[in-house]
Amino acid sequence: MRDVFVFILIFGTIPFILKRPAYGVMVFAWLSLMNPHRLTYGAAYDFQFALMISVLTVFSMLKSREPKMIPKLPVLVVLACFIAWMTFTTFFANEQVRAWAEWERVIKEMVMIFITIAVLNTERDVKLFAWVVGLSLGFYGAKGGIFTITSGGTSRVLGPPDSYITDNNDIALALLTTVPLIWYLSLQAPRKWIRYGLLALACLTITAAAGSYSRGALLAGAAMLSMLWLRNKNKVRTALVLLALVGAVYALMPEKWFGRMNTIGEYKSDASANGRLNAWQFAYNIASDSLAGGGYRTFTPRMFQIYAPNPHDVHAPHSIYFQVMGEHGFIGLALYLVFLFLVWRTGTRIVRFCRDKPELKWASDLASMSQVSMIGFMAGGAFLSLAYFDLLYDIMVLLVAMEKLLMYKQKKPSVLPEQVPASADGLAIPARVPPR
Repeated sequence: MRDVFVFILIFGTIPFILKRPAYGVMVFAWLSLMNPHRLTYGAAYDFQFALMISVLTVFSMLKSREPKMIPKLPVLVVLACFIAWMTFTTFFANEQVRAWAEWERVIKEMVMIFITIAVLNTERDVKLFAWVVGLSLGFYGAKGGIFTITSGGTSRVLGPPDSYITDNNDIALALLTTVPLIWYLSLQAPRKWIRYGLLALACLTITAAAGSYSRGALLAGAAMLSMLWLRNKNKVRTALVLLALVGAVYALMPEKWFGRMNTIGEYKSDASANGRLNAWQFAYNIASDSLAGGGYRTFTPRMFQIYAPNPHDVHAPHSIYFQVMGEHGFIGLALYLVFLFLVWRTGTRIVRFCRDKPELKWASDLASMSQVSMIGFMAGGAFLSLAYFDLLYDIMVLLVAMEKLLMYKQKKPSVLPEQVPASADGLAIPARVPPR
């Protein structure tokens, strides 16, 4: 029954995709983040939905007369250089079969990221994309939060099988990164019951992250909630809400959860922590030995025999930074860090531009919450292997699409349908198209 429902739901989006490519990239984002087909048990489980939707989206884009523009922003230039460098390193990868398989998956994702930026051209598009990103993972927040409450926190929350977020640590980081976006959606909700529902969803999502038993999620959550408090104008009310939420989670979780969290300070005697340190030293050694690093998916027993301090303690990188370092060398890591910095700066420019413009509060709030999401991802990502996870790049899409819509300096006239010539300070000002 689940398979039939998923087939009907996804195939039912085809007419909308053929009408507007923007709908296609939203469906693709939903599939890549939520993986609804992984919740089935039959033909839908391995069906190539993402490939089908991406092909239809490209076809729709080619026949559409809507404007398609990828702005020449530094963040996109650096991302393109990062993609080119990762392609270069794949030619010298130590595990060729594994590396090219991963390259194919990543390159498809990146192509769709650039297509998404090209076809999101209106305020409505950007807002809908934010809803898609927030609710795609919010589904697992609600599901996992309810499971944690009803089970008393005795079992771990896991993600959908055979996906980026299957592991308890990975789903925890994805959920925490999504919380600020859900918070933003509640700020924009047109009705009280929707707003309260979204706030409840945010609470359930945090509860689900706690129910994952991920220690990295605890650190990421602390960093993210601190930034959320700093970014909120009503700091007293926000602090009370956050303290009440944290207190409720602590009251819910059982003793074994606290025992797990207390091991954070005992990394010297913790086997998992020592394994991560071994993997990080492996990444440094292989990057020091080769300019191109080891290539995609180089963290294998064969390579640990050569580069790891303890060749028998084979671990995944467990860090987005050491993952990129080990797979693509110091140059790849430098490009990745510059990319993260420029994504952050994009959000800062949007917030600054929207200041004292009440009509652009939606953009200011979204940019600010996107930055909070980034803090969570970068803090938690220090302990997880999610360097190429779609969520990070979808957050970048939101920021770049807003900058394209609101702030991009126009060198060519009439690039966007809802834009007028640049103002005196050189920034494009959005305007409504007058009725005919």
